[in-house]
Amino acid sequence: MSRFNLSAWAVRHQALVLFFIVVLAVTGAWSYTKLGRNEDPSFTVKVMVVTAVWPGATADEMNRQVADPIERRLQTLPWLDYVKTYTRPGFVALQVVLRDDTPPADVGELWYQVRKKVGDIKSDLPAGVIGPSFNDEYSDVYIAVFTLTAPEAKEADLVAAAERVRMGLLRVPDVEKVELIGEQARRIFVDISNAKLAQLGLTPQTIVDALSRQNAVVPAGFYDTRSERVTLRVTGALEGVEAVKAVPVAANGRAFRLGDIAEVSAGLEDPPSFRVRKTGERALGLAVAMKKGANVIALGEHLAVAAEALRRELPVGFELSQVTNQAEVVEEAISEFLFKFAVAVSIVLVVSFLSLGLRTGVIVALAVPLTLAGTFTAMLALGIDLQRVSLGALILSLGLLVDDAIIAIEMMVVKIEQGWERAKAATFAWESTAFPMLFGTLVTAAGFLPVGLAASSTGEYAGGIFKVIAIALIISWFVAVIFTPFLGLHLLPKSLEAKAKRFGHDEHAIYRTPAYERLRRIIRLAMRRKRMVVAATLLLLVGAGIGLKLLPQQFFPSSTRPELLAELRGPEGASFALADAEAKKIEALIADDPDVAWYTTFIGAGAPRFFLAFNPTLPNPNYALVLIQTRDEAARERVHAKLLQQAGQAEGAATLRVSRLELGPPVGYPVQLRVSGTELADIRRTAEDLRNVMRADRRTRDVDLEWGERAKTIELKVDQDRARLLGLDTSDVALALQMLLSGYEATQVRDGTRQVSVMLRAAPEDRMALDRIGDLVVATRDGRAIPVSQVARVAYGAEDPIIWKRNREMVLTVRADVAPGVQGPDVTADLLKRLPAEMKPLPPGVRIEAGGAYEESVRANGALFAVFPLMVVTMLVLIMIQVQSFSRTVLVFVTFPLGLIGAVAALLIAREPFGFVAILGVIALGGMIMRNTLILVDQIDQDLANGSSISEAILEATVRRARPVVLTALAAVLAFIPLTTNVFWGPMAYAMIGGLTMATVLTLVFLPAFAALWFRVGDPGAAETKAEAAA
Repeated sequence: MSRFNLSAWAVRHQALVLFFIVVLAVTGAWSYTKLGRNEDPSFTVKVMVVTAVWPGATADEMNRQVADPIERRLQTLPWLDYVKTYTRPGFVALQVVLRDDTPPADVGELWYQVRKKVGDIKSDLPAGVIGPSFNDEYSDVYIAVFTLTAPEAKEADLVAAAERVRMGLLRVPDVEKVELIGEQARRIFVDISNAKLAQLGLTPQTIVDALSRQNAVVPAGFYDTRSERVTLRVTGALEGVEAVKAVPVAANGRAFRLGDIAEVSAGLEDPPSFRVRKTGERALGLAVAMKKGANVIALGEHLAVAAEALRRELPVGFELSQVTNQAEVVEEAISEFLFKFAVAVSIVLVVSFLSLGLRTGVIVALAVPLTLAGTFTAMLALGIDLQRVSLGALILSLGLLVDDAIIAIEMMVVKIEQGWERAKAATFAWESTAFPMLFGTLVTAAGFLPVGLAASSTGEYAGGIFKVIAIALIISWFVAVIFTPFLGLHLLPKSLEAKAKRFGHDEHAIYRTPAYERLRRIIRLAMRRKRMVVAATLLLLVGAGIGLKLLPQQFFPSSTRPELLAELRGPEGASFALADAEAKKIEALIADDPDVAWYTTFIGAGAPRFFLAFNPTLPNPNYALVLIQTRDEAARERVHAKLLQQAGQAEGAATLRVSRLELGPPVGYPVQLRVSGTELADIRRTAEDLRNVMRADRRTRDVDLEWGERAKTIELKVDQDRARLLGLDTSDVALALQMLLSGYEATQVRDGTRQVSVMLRAAPEDRMALDRIGDLVVATRDGRAIPVSQVARVAYGAEDPIIWKRNREMVLTVRADVAPGVQGPDVTADLLKRLPAEMKPLPPGVRIEAGGAYEESVRANGALFAVFPLMVVTMLVLIMIQVQSFSRTVLVFVTFPLGLIGAVAALLIAREPFGFVAILGVIALGGMIMRNTLILVDQIDQDLANGSSISEAILEATVRRARPVVLTALAAVLAFIPLTTNVFWGPMAYAMIGGLTMATVLTLVFLPAFAALWFRVGDPGAAETKAEAAA
């Protein structure tokens, strides 16, 4: 009984095959239209933020009393990598960071565990602590950010209009949520003079109590009748300024309206905690998040329509602008990739036409859309969108997916030229090379296995490379063995039969042309000088290994998006006003720059996450971000240089950092060194020493400390005995001082969905300069007014306004940007080597660790190489199944590293860095090379089975396989060319171009030489027996 032949089945059932071709083409075209569009593949940001507020507490108290108990509790969380804690007076934020290999499916359950664990200790926290609060939506990406401006409008009117816009945007299909950002909180201020308090015998606490009692929401009960229950309500809760004015306050047996003894007015939070400006004008932001699985381009179109309709409804003077538009970026990126894709397809087709002839080339050309149709269908079924990684993988696969079609049709052409009938020739590829092609395809796909199975955020980000290429390659094999024979049967030219008559029945005549004879002489020479060829190849491999050390190391490159980030940080303890003033200087610098389309300023906190790799900055009054939208990439670079020059010349109160957006998982500063320990003084001294070393390095710029400056403080040391004699305690003094200086929140008025704080403050004439704080007057319980200096001593000092910790250890990060053309991992690695010689010995308990791009690169590469053994085992198993011989397996596998030679040379010539994506390319090269080797070794075995000597089998098999090997390599190499101009894929493209080119040459030279050496073949001209081929 003959073995099943899929190609023969296709020839026998031509109508069914044609039907499948049409169905596949239609399904593929439909699937392409339904595929999601995104800028980048999604990956899980494994970070949750826990915050708590304790008004009046110092940074040290927040650290010891609030942060430390939470940190201890979180240390029991499964999959925890570290907890990074940021503490400042009255506020703490803990970033709970999971291990990079945490399964994305488990993240939701882990965030529930965080809430549960922290909630369990909430009662153990000090009285007065507000929270903890949890933000597990920290990783949400806002695909569009709008701003609403109205220079002449009041804040309340601007907020009301923004709310209407927000509701309108929420009605757009596939919008998940719309966040209103930059709203300045409304306040009701109660200003009362110290003289009035003393005159009436009032204390601030009396007023606070009166407001709290009036505003309390207390159930009044209910009354049950025979048929229904009637609930009783008591009115009187505060609802506005007039209600606050009418609150009765008792003093010395008399009752006064609060409005009669104090100035009650409505206003805004002062100073503000967060503010947004659009091109210098006060604005409110609206950040739009998309539902999972939606098409960002389609949503962008719907948002544009909705925004235009909302603009028409806005009052005169209100302007709604879109400041970030991911849909536009995605559309441009996909258009660029589709253009590169079309160029790559054209290149492959031209190679096919020129090398195989017009009609034969058409058959190979038709294999491309058929394979892509199947790939798009599988991508839709697996939920893989069109984005940076999947589109690049499609272009990479283009040069590979025609390999099987070229091999199959080339084999068919050869057999027809040798005199075979067309139908029989169409089925020969299955008999001869179908399974070597299949296992070669699987080996090639296995070359991308490390990135597909890497347990890391980087693997999650780039894992689509493996999925898309594996799908395309497997489908290309089915196209080659089913559809290609069918197409060849109908489309190959009749002239092939005429050529067969010219050659007669000599099957080897077509391999005796001058070109093949020259190749045969080269191969014979390589086999004769086999030791020299193998030794030379080994030397080239050693040289490539040395060359790797010369290549700059990179994690991921910067994005080509036109946005620039100008970040300003004032000294620790600096005010919101300082950050605002420094931001205005940057705005003035770029306001009239023709390269700048617009700019949006965020003061007091960072922008929302408008880009996957952008990490929002936590609230901080000394921080400002100017998000600059330039007109194109070239304009971005000009503005970048201009701002860097400004940063170098300015002597402002804030440091300026200018950066581009990153690709891949977010890193921040490319060079980061963490100094950690237990004694803050030792940590600070070591960090300052390290900063000096880094500043002396020409490759770094803008070196600074993440924190470390001490802030001024005024401490009132209360004489407790004297205070008690006067009827005062510490809380009375603190309340009076807070009222006199910044205001005290007495209660909250409910206004629709918002809470408006009622702030009790001293009258303006009683608010004094800091140098006269001892003269501030506080009222005793019996109504006397006394200066603070009578019960407390004023002391001036300094404290650490913020504290950063990592896993409960204090950590101070020294960070820096790098000069153009310099890679962060290279600088970090060099610094780690030099530090012992250039720094003072580290104090006991202090250590220095690498962070930034170096740490992320090491972590990502570690996850990649952790899967490397599995990849090697998978390849060996596949090869062994096919060749079923240890010696043949070694013969195939020994070609795995050959691509490294050309890859390193190409990267050095092109001056491209050796980053994560380039490493993927070098690893995957091994599978591509072994694919050709596997088919070649199978051909050697077929020749041996037909009676050839081992020497003749090696020589003639190499000659016969040379044409398809060169053609497939040429198609792949040329298809990679469009990717060389892409900042993300460029290094991989160069590595693959160089690697495949060199490996193709070595496959035709090194492999015969090594086979001759391995099988102890003597002079190729000598007679040898098949027995010499024994393993």
